[in-house]
Amino acid sequence: MAIVSAPKTKALSEATDPKRALFEAVGDLSGIDVFHNQILLALYIRPEKTSGGIIRPGQNVVEDEYQGKVGLVLKVGPTAFVSNENTDFMNQSIQIGDWLIYRVGDGWPIMINGTACRVLTDRSVKLRTKTPEIIF
Repeated sequence: MAIVSAPKTKALSEATDPKRALFEAVGDLSGIDVFHNQILLALYIRPEKTSGGIIRPGQNVVEDEYQGKVGLVLKVGPTAFVSNENTDFMNQSIQIGDWLIYRVGDGWPIMINGTACRVLTDRSVKLRTKTPEIIF
């Protein structure tokens, strides 16, 4: 059975600056509006070559599209991380360009311009990191 992959996944796994590569890969998002407390993320694709010099097989690289746990914030809905009577975010917030960590099952997978993305609710965000490569 063949694995269907986002067209840009291999290039993203070879990028030296994953943040810049993801922003370039998704392109212009001005035609996309994010509603309510939703967050649009582009998935971090781990490098094809590990820091120890091991080359990950293509199947393993593609698996990040389905099992990736780190995403780059592309857009944020107007009520994301806004405290209300049901939720107190205690002044936590996120910004476009932040790396967020989430449970894989909490996101809705979509493709934007051939790039693997996820839509999450604000409550699905578990952590923030400055270095996505430390999460696997």
